[in-house]
Amino acid sequence: MLSYRHSFHAGNFADVLKHLILIQILEHLRKKDKPFCCVDTHAGPGAYALDSDYALKNREFDNGIGKLWQRHDLPAGVAAYVDLIRQFNGSDKLTRYPGSPLITQSLLRSADRLFLYELHSTEIALLIEVVDKDRRIKVFHDDGLKSGIGLLPPAERRGLVLIDPSYEMKSDYQEVVETLKKMHKRFATGIFALWYPVVERSRNKKLEQAMQNSGIKNVQLYELGIQADTSEHGMTASGMIVVNPPWTLKSDMEPVLPWLADVLGESGAGFYRIQELAGE
Repeated sequence: MLSYRHSFHAGNFADVLKHLILIQILEHLRKKDKPFCCVDTHAGPGAYALDSDYALKNREFDNGIGKLWQRHDLPAGVAAYVDLIRQFNGSDKLTRYPGSPLITQSLLRSADRLFLYELHSTEIALLIEVVDKDRRIKVFHDDGLKSGIGLLPPAERRGLVLIDPSYEMKSDYQEVVETLKKMHKRFATGIFALWYPVVERSRNKKLEQAMQNSGIKNVQLYELGIQADTSEHGMTASGMIVVNPPWTLKSDMEPVLPWLADVLGESGAGFYRIQELAGE
């Protein structure tokens, strides 16, 4: 299925968490002079217009980046994220939101590399246009879960693999773990960041159990919810499972997640989780 379009959801609370953690990981990789490589398995179109019909249909960004945009009490990690988003807006008005490809591109150095995968025929054309022939970036019109394995290990021997499927198919929850196991076997020292939605909690429990049974060590989970779990249709929370996380990630996120749960939570129902799924 290729009906999913992230343009409806750009800048929502799930993007806030995903991109906060993405920036933290990239800043960690930048601390060493040695080049790094990033692989984004589900890149999307790369950038989003928040004044488009897609974004305005449900205005999900109002309960994400929109709530943070004009605040002056942001924790350090959130402030760095909002400052980066500001770089993509020509004024104080919030009209554009970068996807993970452009966020990563903005933090690449001259010798770093980025590989982007996108399967959707419309999205891939937009993505190619948006990265603007950057020689550090290579774009593939392909399934990143299947084809991304072949890029590992990268020549740099350090870097990040971002796995961010739409989970349109229930089988995605199992497929991402199986793919992650194969990728980790080839690139055991790499950082892997797996995004997940919470739509039906039973699926997430199986995902977490599968990660714990995978044999992969040094795994942390970060989750942000804006309302309690429900059997109704819709995403109530989302999270990131990080393999080989930066050693500072947990301490950086400990003050951030409760603050976000309070600010973005609906009617005081926001919550968060920080959990070690597997030790080193």
